[in-house]
Amino acid sequence: MGLACGLGGSDMIEQDQHQAALDVEFDFEDYGAITVRQYLRMLLTTLWEEGEGFSGKRPFGNSGWEYDLYRPLIKAKFIGGQLDEDGWIESIDDPRTAHAFVSDLIIAAFGV
Repeated sequence: MGLACGLGGSDMIEQDQHQAALDVEFDFEDYGAITVRQYLRMLLTTLWEEGEGFSGKRPFGNSGWEYDLYRPLIKAKFIGGQLDEDGWIESIDDPRTAHAFVSDLIIAAFGV
């Protein structure tokens, strides 16, 4: 987690990579083209507005919502995986690494 400490050479590269990943655009449901950063903001806003009624299983109405983020990040080569000919996820090389990368993006989105 280079973002929380002094920014050495590899930390700057990691920070640049996270910022580039946050700026990846993709089509999301009825919203059209949004960035990964906007998606994360929408997720947090939904959590806040719905409070105890928030559905972690279906925050935007359908399950498997993590894949909404994994798909554009695989396409942009930030996460290892395969998409089928229609652009849907066929496989994720290392789900733990993918999960950790998105966790890092959440931290990076707030600049801390």
